[in-house]
Amino acid sequence: MLSRKVPVSPDSRVSVSLANLIDLASYAVRIKLHNPQFRARQSGGYVSRFKGRGMEFEEARIYQAGDDIRSIDWRVTARTGTAHTKIFREERERPVFISVDNRVAMHFATRGVFKSVLAAKLAGLLAWTAQGQGDRIGGQLFSEQFCRELKPQNGRQAVLRFLDLLVKGEGGQKDGNASAQSFSLEHVLARLAHHTRPGSLVYVISDFRGINAQAEIHLAKLAEHCDVVLVFVYDALEKHLPAHKGRYRFIDQDREVIIDSADGPRLLAYHQHFAGRQQRLEQLAKKRGLVLIQSSTTEDPLQCLR
Repeated sequence: MLSRKVPVSPDSRVSVSLANLIDLASYAVRIKLHNPQFRARQSGGYVSRFKGRGMEFEEARIYQAGDDIRSIDWRVTARTGTAHTKIFREERERPVFISVDNRVAMHFATRGVFKSVLAAKLAGLLAWTAQGQGDRIGGQLFSEQFCRELKPQNGRQAVLRFLDLLVKGEGGQKDGNASAQSFSLEHVLARLAHHTRPGSLVYVISDFRGINAQAEIHLAKLAEHCDVVLVFVYDALEKHLPAHKGRYRFIDQDREVIIDSADGPRLLAYHQHFAGRQQRLEQLAKKRGLVLIQSSTTEDPLQCLR
């Protein structure tokens, strides 16, 4: 049977609409979120590997020294003549927090879709998957001038609120201090560590431009109490220039860069710049126990997450 792919129309290669992201709900059933490490105890809909006081009765066993006397099962104790303790299976509800990079460099691609479009679709799939599994969905969207967090909440409305933020971007409600601040990656990750609760499953979807030692410290701090998945999105031209010789002109709203592929030292520096960022992420993930997913703008977001 042929696998379904997320469809791409000409317009949706450079931008996403709310309808595009809502349509992803039917594809999300094919994804499972990463398994949590149960770093923190909390109430909710996930069954813990640990036994303790919770909402669902598990069993009664003979009282052992150190057991909480409030957990004594008096009926079983009276019936058997031996003290028994109630054991509960803790239920868990996991907050899923999705951080999405919407900086200028994300609005770029030479093939496939813009990195920003891929990031939004990945985030949409993750949000619908989390909602289908009964998780609470929250998120963060950031650019150089804008950073906004949404507190994790339950239900379809929470997903729609997050998707609306992805579509409106900086057109939505702005941070109260946005006019006076410039948001670097390390600043955004510091905010992320502040806004996420212990035990959360956290996805960071970005090209990770500007990652430095301080940004790594914030990710390491986040990983101490949360399960962290880094989703590294990139365009093929960022990784390798075409093999044939020529001059390549890159422009955005403010700058223009020309790279001559015949200029050996500059070409080597270009390739090393990307490889260094990629290697840094790989080493960080290995050292801190993070999950790293790498996705090109030509890849299907559904297949990346599966």
